[in-house]
Amino acid sequence: MLRKIIHLDLDAFFCEVEALHNPTLQGKAFAVGGRPEHRGVVASCSYPARRYGVRSAMPTARALQLCPDLILVPGHGAWYREASRRVMDHLHNLTDIVQQLSIDEAFVDVSDLRTPARDIAEQLQKRIWDDAHLPCSLGVATNMLVAKIANNVGKASAGGVGPPMAIQVVPPGGEAVFLAPLFVSELWGVGPKTAESLLNLGIHTIGDLASWPKQDLVRRFGKHGEDLARRARGIDERAVTVDHEVKSISHETTFAENVTDEVELRRTLSRLSEDVGRRLRRAGLAGGTVKLKLRWSDFTTLTRQVTLNAPTDRDNDIYDAAQALLMATWSHGKPVRLIGVGASNLTKPVEQLQLWEDSREKHRRLQEALDDLRARFGHDAIQRAFEIEPREPTDPDT
Repeated sequence: MLRKIIHLDLDAFFCEVEALHNPTLQGKAFAVGGRPEHRGVVASCSYPARRYGVRSAMPTARALQLCPDLILVPGHGAWYREASRRVMDHLHNLTDIVQQLSIDEAFVDVSDLRTPARDIAEQLQKRIWDDAHLPCSLGVATNMLVAKIANNVGKASAGGVGPPMAIQVVPPGGEAVFLAPLFVSELWGVGPKTAESLLNLGIHTIGDLASWPKQDLVRRFGKHGEDLARRARGIDERAVTVDHEVKSISHETTFAENVTDEVELRRTLSRLSEDVGRRLRRAGLAGGTVKLKLRWSDFTTLTRQVTLNAPTDRDNDIYDAAQALLMATWSHGKPVRLIGVGASNLTKPVEQLQLWEDSREKHRRLQEALDDLRARFGHDAIQRAFEIEPREPTDPDT
């Protein structure tokens, strides 16, 4: 299955958080950093300040030379940590496969989600803006290397004077073509010294590097040369690394319009349950508790949960529990804005009694076959009967 990797970077994060707490800073040239008399350094600068050439990591004395009216503000770590937590919560609501690189940057593997990667990125960007009022840019690709570079390119290409709020998508199979015209210094692993050595060879772009004989790169740069040859072709097999224990797995969806139809709610609940079950099986886990999340049209949000008789990774078990919670919570006709399904109290699947081994083993094989079919032909290749949208009857005479 082709991977869908998103790289998220919060635009001018420290400055945007400061402006939220002090709206008088909006639209002004300002920077977060230390005083010049204390040999301070710019930690972050607003986009109006960047028009004067001010940049992060620049001595504040130099920043003030470039922009004499630059406003300097001290940093507020507690504000930044809280804002970062709110943003990262949105990533974890999508998937548990999140690798946070810093307070304002992360990779997300959304390969398990049926929604196209571009749509996921657009929805994520909107949710972060609506909830936290923070701008972010995203790069989307089949691997971490290209997703990161895509984000850099998207931000650099954005017009306007404010945060870029860019989304740059590299389609599967287009990695090498996307990278080819970029300067070789854009590639991970190409620092100033390596870039100088490559330029001396006449290698200016990543495309030049990709077409250079791999054996010669290995001869000149050793193992690093082999890595450069691979990366220049857009190849990166690293997995997004989760550096914490997964405590729950969940999926949710926000409807474009509030839903009052029970069949549509059950259909969505079934798809979410399948997503949760598939991720449980891939992680080798089973959930002992099933949770339902609902948000009404007035934005009131509630959760309900039930503890199962035994932990499960089966779609049917998760759906049956979630549906029972829905029927016990939802009043017929009440508008629903958001619905979500989750599994918690995660454990390794337990061995069943001999009496049930044959039937459960058959179901396990069936589930694995369905997972394989969906991975090969798409998530909608296999559906429950009630999930299929009804069609208008056709005239047999036409």
